[in-house]
Amino acid sequence: MSKTVTVATLKEMKKQGEKIACLTAYDYSFASLIDDAGMDLIMVGDSLGMVMQGYDSTIPVTLEDMAYHSRCVANGVMRALLVVDLPFMSYQIDREQALESAGMLMKEGDAQMVKLEGGAPMVETVHFLVERGVPVCAHLGLTPQSVHQLGGYRVQGKEADSAQRILDDARSLEQAGAGALVLEAVPASLAKEITNALTIPTIGIGAGVDCDGQILVLQDMLGIYPRPSPKFSKNFMQGCDSIGQAIKNYIGAVKQKTFPAAEHSF
Repeated sequence: MSKTVTVATLKEMKKQGEKIACLTAYDYSFASLIDDAGMDLIMVGDSLGMVMQGYDSTIPVTLEDMAYHSRCVANGVMRALLVVDLPFMSYQIDREQALESAGMLMKEGDAQMVKLEGGAPMVETVHFLVERGVPVCAHLGLTPQSVHQLGGYRVQGKEADSAQRILDDARSLEQAGAGALVLEAVPASLAKEITNALTIPTIGIGAGVDCDGQILVLQDMLGIYPRPSPKFSKNFMQGCDSIGQAIKNYIGAVKQKTFPAAEHSF
């Protein structure tokens, strides 16, 4: 088995031009299967509120929910870097709240990195966390915790001013110490520009093939989520006789740059 993946590993992969394969997981069994397949990064996303709990958004998910599912996933992970979402209103009040929440996910959930959403308003918080030893993954573009403010799950950065704002935010978050950046539902051309502008790896979801890595929600890529999956997803179970093979096919498609294709991008 390959050596354990760290934040430094991801940066070296970007430097070497090797694509980073990522999936979400929410329990021990799937986490173990995903890790064994050779995944680079496993994310315990607050998307569990939708795919595991049946909510219409990620808003109801609690910090306790995240810590519980993170611990379950951690028990099945030996190789991949484990990144865990800070849920809605667990970090927005002030930076001290963010540190306390991140500490809980790392101590009780065994998270190796925490992810938070938002641009300029979160720069100071990111710096505060990183200065205190908390690795941070930032998240720009479509930020699901802001779905009501955004008016739904819509592509972000289509206009010149919003694209420039996302690019500026990405640079500011990198300068604040973020170790990685998720770009969700942004035009592929913008994601490419941001990826080329940063030294930290970008992880795309609906952001085109030029990001340094790709992530999908597990239930979407296996075709087992009962609601419609987003345009940028692909069902890798089609033509496979096992979940393990579907996961390996996903990793291969990311590494070989055949996923996402044009139909999975904006």
